Amino acid sequence: MIQSLSGRLVAAMTTSKALLHRAQRVTPGGINSCRRETDPVVCIRRAEGAYVEDLDGRKLIDYHGAYGCIVLGHCFPRVVERVTEAARNSSLVGVGVTEAEVELAERLAHYVPSVEKVLLTNSGGEATASAVRLARGATGREKILKFQGCYHGSHDYVLPNALTIPGISAVDPDRSAGLLPSAVDSVLVARYNDLESVEALFYAHPGDVAGVIVEPILHNAATIAPDPGFLEGLRELCDQTDTVLIFDEVITGFRHGLGGYQAIAGVTPDVSTFAKAMGNGFPIGAIGGKAALMEHFNTASAGDVFYSGTYNGNSAAVAAALATIDVLADEPVHDHTFRLGQRMRDGLQEIIADTELPATVVGFGSIYGLIFAPPPLHSYEQVLHNDSEHFLTYKAALLKRGVLEMPAINAMRSHISYSHSDDDVDRTLHASAEAFAEVLTTR
Repeated sequence: MIQSLSGRLVAAMTTSKALLHRAQRVTPGGINSCRRETDPVVCIRRAEGAYVEDLDGRKLIDYHGAYGCIVLGHCFPRVVERVTEAARNSSLVGVGVTEAEVELAERLAHYVPSVEKVLLTNSGGEATASAVRLARGATGREKILKFQGCYHGSHDYVLPNALTIPGISAVDPDRSAGLLPSAVDSVLVARYNDLESVEALFYAHPGDVAGVIVEPILHNAATIAPDPGFLEGLRELCDQTDTVLIFDEVITGFRHGLGGYQAIAGVTPDVSTFAKAMGNGFPIGAIGGKAALMEHFNTASAGDVFYSGTYNGNSAAVAAALATIDVLADEPVHDHTFRLGQRMRDGLQEIIADTELPATVVGFGSIYGLIFAPPPLHSYEQVLHNDSEHFLTYKAALLKRGVLEMPAINAMRSHISYSHSDDDVDRTLHASAEAFAEVLTTR
């Protein structure tokens, strides 16, 4: 039984606040990655299945899922067992290759349409950094084209225009001090679902675009689905200009299907990047693509694009990825999570149906969200109309009712795992109705 936090909010957060205060003495801000802060403060001591437990022992239904990494559920038994076995045999060899690394590469090549050869990384950010370098190295060009609102990691060449911040709708390169002007100048920013904006940039920079990198579904900005013909249009433009098309499937890969969203869309990029759901929470990622492109990496004898990473292919992370992919292949994970995702979206739609307050239900498959902006959503600029005050009030109200949907980030999506149940969805929709009513009283 999920314990309600209503009426005891201040007391409930005392222990979490104390730990955060302790952390702030030795860690900038008290957190080890931006966007981990919550309001009210929540610090977690245990996670299992579809639930997390805070420092006061209160269980919350978890739809944050570590930004979507948790596709099976926390501490999923088959993953834990395989990781434990791997850790008993070795942690990191760092020379040659292990059988497990080869098995994982073979699975990726088998399931993902774009992958003929693959290299392992420790994160999605590392994978996208290598993808950008590969595009430049293979083409001899400098410019990378990305899209407003898409997030591809924290490195300089993809950070501009990545965050969903109200009031920001133009080109926004200054989200971090320390970005080199030359790095920012080498990034071209187009509008998602706007092929004309892409064509205009190609026209303005003839022969200079090395690669186009895109989230095939724009999940970083709530969730924006590709309009019919958008991904196909990118493929055609890249073919016409000998430009490398990169699908960042760090969020969509494995969560939406073993072949990634590219298999669903029927559009095959030249290079793909993966992480998050690939290892159900363990630090692992991958970059894969056409053999002719991947052979440019200096892991191959004639390769001229530098690639390295001491922890690449470490035994625990590889074991987690193998176990996760095997569960996805053996069990009805996607059927279950897609069904619950649709139930959640349908239920939220019923909640907002009779209100005049602008609100839109978003999502795909196991991902869902409710934002306070009018439908339909086709662009990043439209998401920026989300009423952040209503949105954060709604998320805090959910937390009071035992539902964790990351309460401190504007327009953040939520994630369903294989461990969630129909009962969890029913409880969540009940809490959502009460939370939405609370927003209405604060208008």
